[in-house]
Amino acid sequence: MSNEAAKRIVFCVKFQRELEGLDEVPFDGHPLGQRIYENVSKQAWKMWVEHLKMLMNEYRLNLGTQEAQQFLLSQMENYFFGEGSALPPDFVAPAH
Repeated sequence: MSNEAAKRIVFCVKFQRELEGLDEVPFDGHPLGQRIYENVSKQAWKMWVEHLKMLMNEYRLNLGTQEAQQFLLSQMENYFFGEGSALPPDFVAPAH
């Protein structure tokens, strides 16, 4: 097959250009995971992980619950393929 060391390039939906893709499918077996693998760069995924941490903290999510998992999956889909993930109603972005 192909050389494992070769970088996989995807056309990133977040940056609208070709960038290095993820090494493996997130949420293997879930259709959204496959879509992310095919359309999201490592750089955009790192941004999502930071956004995810903010969501988990602001909403005090318990990832052991089905509700929290469904909420995060829908936020992830919006973040990459929709209008963007919604910020919590009372969230104030840190000043730069």
